[in-house]
Amino acid sequence: MKALVRKEILAIKPYITGKPIEEIRRELGLKGEIIKLASNENPLGPSPLALEAIERELRNLHYYPEGTGFSLREKLAERLQVNREEIILGAGSCEVIELIVKAFVSKGEEVISSQYAFTIFQLATRIVGGKNVVVPAKGYGHDLQAMRSAITPKTKVIFIANPNNPTGTMNKKDEIAQFLNEVPENIATVMDEAYYEYLEREDYPNTLPYIKEGRNVIILRTFSKVHGLAGLRIGFGIAKKELIQLIHQIREPFNTSRIAQDAAQAAVDDQEHIQRSVRTNREGKLFLYKALQKEGFNYLPSEGNFITIDLKTNAQKVFQKLLREGIVVRPLEMYGLSNAIRVTVGTQAQIRKFLTALKKVMKR
Repeated sequence: MKALVRKEILAIKPYITGKPIEEIRRELGLKGEIIKLASNENPLGPSPLALEAIERELRNLHYYPEGTGFSLREKLAERLQVNREEIILGAGSCEVIELIVKAFVSKGEEVISSQYAFTIFQLATRIVGGKNVVVPAKGYGHDLQAMRSAITPKTKVIFIANPNNPTGTMNKKDEIAQFLNEVPENIATVMDEAYYEYLEREDYPNTLPYIKEGRNVIILRTFSKVHGLAGLRIGFGIAKKELIQLIHQIREPFNTSRIAQDAAQAAVDDQEHIQRSVRTNREGKLFLYKALQKEGFNYLPSEGNFITIDLKTNAQKVFQKLLREGIVVRPLEMYGLSNAIRVTVGTQAQIRKFLTALKKVMKR
């Protein structure tokens, strides 16, 4: 089989997702409540308006979706004050990441990303035979000056996750502005803003104006987080028309479903659900911060809907013990943080159960 497969594939380690509840029940035989705090999902679930849209669309499942997601793109364009032709849909923003790399990176060319950043950046690059240049982090976040210095004539794409997953760090507007002013025009800079809606800081960069200026900037956003539609797999990219047209050339004809498109349209309109989700996250983070401080746990303050906790011991072992208590978190060994776990900010009831279980297993 090794003679059959491309050598780039042999070197790839598959992305490990957060364990789904169904798998944990099957493996461990747990009967009671299982709380999943592993994948940064919205603990409030999807928008009620999105659920209504899904129910209405069920009777149309025998029809293919509109290939480009015309109506959703129109809705997003109106909301973001851009042109419809500047938006592309994907099966989650992960698919848009893959499409960008496939469109712009040839074998041997380089993609720059940061240490502790989303591992899909590296995975997508390796699939096409590109070279992923991983720049050491600064304070668990992106060292933009070092990333600028890493640019070579072979650089095609730079990924910046802002806020960053899994560390929750954020680059400020002045830092991003300086960086983009120094990046050569023949390089695409991708701003992964999956957690954009959770940001409440005034110094967070507004990246849309860079697109209106004609820069080679691509913004990624998703309906998987604050909108609570992770199971439908829908996200989108925003860039100038010329870049979007090139990415469209390799997009599969029906890459997002009818249900996903309609649910996303409804979710965009449900500002009440978005505000409630952001408020729940804000209050949950403050509650968790205080509890962790009281128990003496070290953590990274986060701009997303998750918190990374340094356990000062092997996180994989703690993860396994928490599973048996019905609590699912994310060990960060694959990011080189073998003593850390990432915990989604759930409801306060969920957080209390997590903290009770954490204290219990740490004493064993």
